[in-house]
Amino acid sequence: MKYTLLAVSSVTYAMKAKKLLNSMGIFCEVSKTPKNLASGCGYSVRIRDNPGYVTGILEKSGIAIKDRMTVEM
Repeated sequence: MKYTLLAVSSVTYAMKAKKLLNSMGIFCEVSKTPKNLASGCGYSVRIRDNPGYVTGILEKSGIAIKDRMTVEM
């Protein structure tokens, strides 16, 4: 399974992103940012959907993405 972590600037933005995306039917979770993705506040939004599409939604809503990492399990 493949997912993407989107690092944000604060835990508040991570929670806002989760609420926004879930309201649009896009599954996501808030998780700790791995140390090798050391941007932002230490929290990321974990998504499975198209990262470009989701990033666009978040940035249009005023939630800046500090970094992005794709993880395969």
